[in-house]
Amino acid sequence: MKLVLASGNKGKIREFKQLLDGEILAFGEVIEPFEIVEDADSFAGNALLKARAIYERLGDEYIVISDDSGISVPLLGGEPGIYSARYAGVEADAKKNLYKLIDEIGKLTDKTPSYYTAAIAIASRYGEYVVHGWMHGDAIASARGDKGFGYDPMFIPTGYEQTLAELDDEVKGEISHRVQALALAKPIIDMLQKK
Repeated sequence: MKLVLASGNKGKIREFKQLLDGEILAFGEVIEPFEIVEDADSFAGNALLKARAIYERLGDEYIVISDDSGISVPLLGGEPGIYSARYAGVEADAKKNLYKLIDEIGKLTDKTPSYYTAAIAIASRYGEYVVHGWMHGDAIASARGDKGFGYDPMFIPTGYEQTLAELDDEVKGEISHRVQALALAKPIIDMLQKK
C-alpha cells in the first residue's frame, strides 16, 4: 500500500520524507487538493478528520497519514493550541502567526514555559489510529534563527539554549514532537504495510 501524507505544508512534507523510511507522497500529488474543515476540539480530532477525508477519496490501496500539531502556552490559557496554523487569522501566513504570539507573550514576559504537541492519525482499510508526541521548553518574546518553520524561531527546547530555528536539523530530528509521534506511528505503518 502507498503512503500518502494529508498535508500541503511544505515544511511538514519535507520533515515526513526525512523521518519515514521509504516513499511518501503528498496528497496533492495523488488527487486534486480540496479543503478539509478542521473543526474538531483537539489535535487528534483534527488529524483524524484530515486522514479520514483523504482516505475516503483514495480508497483501500493507500495508507493516509495526517499530522495536526501546534504550540501551546499555558500563560496564555493554552493559546494558540489547535489554532496555531491560523492564530493571526484564517488568511495569515506563518510569519504573522509567529509575530502575533511573540507580541502576546511580550505583553506579559520575555520567556515562558510552553510545549509543542503533534498528533499523527493513520487511516487505512484496517482501521484508524492516533499517536501523540510532545516537546517541552520555553517560548520567548523574540525570533532567533532562520532554520525550521512556523514557531521554531521563538521556541527553546528544554535542555538547550538555542531556538529550534538555530539548532541543526540533526538535533531537531532527535527531539521534535513530530519525531516522538512518528516513532510511535512507524510500527503501526509497518504493520499495516505487511498485512
